[in-house]
Amino acid sequence: MYKRFSGLLVVAIALAAFLLLWWSLGQVQALSVPDPKYYELFGIFTIAYSWEIPPLLAVFAAIVIGSSIAQVFSRLEIWDLNDSRRSRSRQRKPLSPGLIMDETHGVFSGEVTITVLMPAHNEEAIVGKTLEILLTHEPPPNRVIVIADNCTDDTVAIAKSHGVEVIETHNNVDKKAGALNQVLRDLLPSMGPNDTVMVLDADSIPQPGFLATAIKAFTDDRGLSAVGGQFLGAPGDGLIGQLQRNEYLRYQREIDRRQGKVFVLTGTATIFRAQSLQCVANSRGTLIPGTPGSVYETESLTEDNELTIALKSLGALMYSPSGCEVETEVMPTWVTLWRQRLRWQRGAVSNIGHYGLTPTTTRYWSQQIGIAYSVFALWSFFLMIFLQITATDQWVWFPFWIAILGLFLIERLITVWRGGWKARFLSVFIVPELLFDSFQDVIFLKGITDLAFHRRVAWGHEIPDAAQKGAHG
Repeated sequence: MYKRFSGLLVVAIALAAFLLLWWSLGQVQALSVPDPKYYELFGIFTIAYSWEIPPLLAVFAAIVIGSSIAQVFSRLEIWDLNDSRRSRSRQRKPLSPGLIMDETHGVFSGEVTITVLMPAHNEEAIVGKTLEILLTHEPPPNRVIVIADNCTDDTVAIAKSHGVEVIETHNNVDKKAGALNQVLRDLLPSMGPNDTVMVLDADSIPQPGFLATAIKAFTDDRGLSAVGGQFLGAPGDGLIGQLQRNEYLRYQREIDRRQGKVFVLTGTATIFRAQSLQCVANSRGTLIPGTPGSVYETESLTEDNELTIALKSLGALMYSPSGCEVETEVMPTWVTLWRQRLRWQRGAVSNIGHYGLTPTTTRYWSQQIGIAYSVFALWSFFLMIFLQITATDQWVWFPFWIAILGLFLIERLITVWRGGWKARFLSVFIVPELLFDSFQDVIFLKGITDLAFHRRVAWGHEIPDAAQKGAHG
């Protein structure tokens, strides 16, 4: 029950905060129609403008409130990270770096190895290219296993032609998570402390240096449980593709600014220490939710997000270094993008509802509340623009808000600068990205509603063939 209504709880908290701020602003100054001044431009155009600005007290209050809330959640996250690193309690934080370092002190368990697991469902169009590039990495992976999950095309034959192992799933109805669980159940018990497992989507291509960077990280830090990839959008697919690439660029920049502290270990390409995954399987049903013995929670719509929370709850140390980049396909149509993001959104909210409010999930709760708050803020902005247009017989320019818009534009431009001229060109126009954000706001509200009313979301095998590849990974 709590899991179903966690989304409504997020919206209720965000709405209460928004209405409180709206009310407080109304107490400071009532909304009014500005008394504009006029300026003749080139003796041809008459421009109406107003120097009216929001009350300074209101601006100061908004800054203080926003900064304070950010500081609270940031401090809670730092406290949880420090607690995980310092804990010596196997009953509470069995993957604490400090505990692992103590247990492995003075013990050499061999060089770090990488076994790649590549779940694939009807991926004949891309699996060959991904394998070719993966096998050229220096150093190459020690072992590559393609997990053919209910394939009806030539995925198996193409994979075998590249000299890698192929395991076909048996009676799997639990999609990607179920396919991985079948293989991990047999694989993990035989792996040692320095053996790692890389989960790589068939449509995702790790960039040069990915494996080398990860091996160095695991070698240098025996307490490290996972190294996540930083994903970039593949080229192509016009405007919708560039919107997604800009979004991924900003997320990557945020991770870099956080020095690799990761929100989610991406399902496109992440490397796990094998014993950490075994610990997750052993802890299911006791320290963390889930089916005992399973690494991945098959009921989750977003298995990568759920596994990240599981590892963090057990005290695991993880990060996404800048040298571990992976290029993944973008959704080619608005329909497939809608399906993907609806699954992501529902999965994220469902996962935190499943775990409840804990020190580890505080960051995730705050993130969802922030998204909900931004929905109300953005659509209120649209409402205010509409009211100004309908309440006055002319457009009035406000230099204060033009300056704010300028700062916003600079921020949007800087955060995608490394993406090249196309990314910069799109960000300068603002409106397409603003509409893209609005599109995702609608998805957020749809996801919350579907979760509350227990509506199903199509996933992978269940969606039309034209969209299967895009939504499966």
